[in-house]
Amino acid sequence: MAKKEHVSETPATQFLRRQGIAFSEHPYTYEEHGGTGVSSRALGVDEHCVVKTLVMQDETAKPLIVLMHGDRKVSTKNLARQIGCKSVEPCKPEVANRHSGYLVGGTSPFGTRKAMPVYVEQSILALEKIYINGGRRGYLVGLDPQVLLACLQAKPVNCALED
Repeated sequence: MAKKEHVSETPATQFLRRQGIAFSEHPYTYEEHGGTGVSSRALGVDEHCVVKTLVMQDETAKPLIVLMHGDRKVSTKNLARQIGCKSVEPCKPEVANRHSGYLVGGTSPFGTRKAMPVYVEQSILALEKIYINGGRRGYLVGLDPQVLLACLQAKPVNCALED
């Protein structure tokens, strides 16, 4: 079988290929603490279309994933209210790494080590194409946002705050 031109596999890309999902690959030079601003500039795309994968936890330390626009923040109060929790807070990086199996900065919602509920900011689903982490720092995949509903059973929420 001829080898396709692509970046080395990650658990996320393996998951997407197994599910038969079409995606484009977008490597870029990772910058520590650069966030979605760096990746959107490197790829020449609107930061609003770059989706960050955030590993958070509820008041019982149960992990969950929140998918948010790169240029927005999560209102943890609004999120907690919508998902029926007392509180939600970001996990510490080492805890997030343990739950997801990815390094923070390279966290993908696809192919996580632990199955976690996924919540997606509703307006992400209206975008034509999103760029989301492919399972490694400096590597995004481009795909149809409807994949989030189909593959991850992501539940839409409204918890975005202007950054």
